[in-house]
Amino acid sequence: MNNISERHPLEPFLPANAKILMLGSFPPPRARWSMEFFYPNWINDMWRIFGYIFYNNKHHFEIKGEKRFCKESIEQFCHEKGIALYDTASEVVRLKDNASDKFLDVVTVTDILALLEQIPHCTAIVTTGEKATDVITHTFGCEKPAVGCMSKIIANGKELHFWRMPSSSRAYPLALEKKAEAYRIMLMAEDV
Repeated sequence: MNNISERHPLEPFLPANAKILMLGSFPPPRARWSMEFFYPNWINDMWRIFGYIFYNNKHHFEIKGEKRFCKESIEQFCHEKGIALYDTASEVVRLKDNASDKFLDVVTVTDILALLEQIPHCTAIVTTGEKATDVITHTFGCEKPAVGCMSKIIANGKELHFWRMPSSSRAYPLALEKKAEAYRIMLMAEDV
């Protein structure tokens, strides 16, 4: 077992106009990255889900002929739509050399309240996996919503929606189109 802790390699992405804060667990090992941004793994479908929802094209954020996403297009999109991104763990130990949540041991939980203070227009926290959801339920002492559903939490004296979305990992057994429909419902509810 590897006992070497790993600090988060990215800074939080916090546009001033952010309406939602999307939180995964932790990035995959750098060898699996196709860009220097969140959800960088080529076989993770997060950016295909957003391409499908907003452009009716799951390949919208891909660079043609390469197995890479276009970081600049994704950042611009997130700025325009008010989507903030980070992860619920800022330091982990990988129990296996992969991106699976079940093999991540969280050493340091991200200070979610500090992130929210930087995005005052945020109305929702959105988790994109089981471990991220568990961190939020523990941090805020709330019930875990069903996948695709929302509950309410109080953060920094403000009521927020807490959405638990299906994982964008292909290991999560749901078709991309069905995942996209769950995300579309959340995005419409939050006016994104």
